[in-house]
Amino acid sequence: QVQLVESGGGLVQPGGSLRLSCTASGIAFSAFAVYAMAWYRQTPGKERELVATISIGLGTDYSDSVKGRFTISRDTPKKTVYLQMNSLKPEDTAGYYCNRAAGNLPWGQGTQVTVSS
Repeated sequence: QVQLVESGGGLVQPGGSLRLSCTASGIAFSAFAVYAMAWYRQTPGKERELVATISIGLGTDYSDSVKGRFTISRDTPKKTVYLQMNSLKPEDTAGYYCNRAAGNLPWGQGTQVTVSS
């Protein structure tokens, strides 16, 4: 079955950087190649927030809260999506998840990012 596995989270000081990865399995390359993909984040008690999207044509879009600091990219042959996070702030603390931009694949376990001094 389809599985999304996120990694790369951790504890980082304000102003620091992290690079998240998300690899898909159980999906044919031909299918993944036509998926617009996205990163989401969620904190306890709040709804999941769309952070960044990347289209099949490599067009990108970002929420205002991360624009200029985060960069989404993809390696389609590896069925992997990345999120480079720079200039991290305490308010970026959350569980980070990837999915299709439509959000209709089974959700993975996510990777926790904690920004704290």
